[in-house]
Amino acid sequence: MSKYVKQLVADDITKRLEGVQNAFVVSLVGLDTNTGNSLRAAFAEKQINLLVVKNSLAKRALSDTPLKAALGSLDGSCAFCWGASDVVGLAKEIVRLTKDKSFKELKILGGAMDGEALTAEQAIEVSKWPSREEQISLLVGQIVGVGSGLSGQFVGAGSAIASQIKQLADKESDVPAEETTAA
Repeated sequence: MSKYVKQLVADDITKRLEGVQNAFVVSLVGLDTNTGNSLRAAFAEKQINLLVVKNSLAKRALSDTPLKAALGSLDGSCAFCWGASDVVGLAKEIVRLTKDKSFKELKILGGAMDGEALTAEQAIEVSKWPSREEQISLLVGQIVGVGSGLSGQFVGAGSAIASQIKQLADKESDVPAEETTAA
């Protein structure tokens, strides 16, 4: 392949990965065509993109991007996975598919998260983090919990006072009229 063609391919890779901050690098070596298509379909269901590239072209294309950290010391061809709702969701889906027997050749090689390189082990650890939706629900629960406790304190004290006033009113209504006039 001539330098001109290599540069065109590198420019295309750069354009496709423009704006991508988080990605994982996987190996698809040994996957047959049908299994590869099934893998792509599984990724597409989760809005995950897959791009198979040669390492030398990837290094040329990603030299000035945050994904440069993901390249490390890779050999041969690799595939970049990016997308999903967040990086944790992406990691969870990739790890789930690596455990699927039909995709046994799929291996995580590493990745990049916010410009920092990730090893395969770190990528698996990211998959154990709470997803964006889980983090939001935890945060909302903490915020609502404080308000709920505070409102319970206000309502509890007011209810106690109202109950005591009602008990006094009931006590006075039970006292015969003679006793109140005699006093």
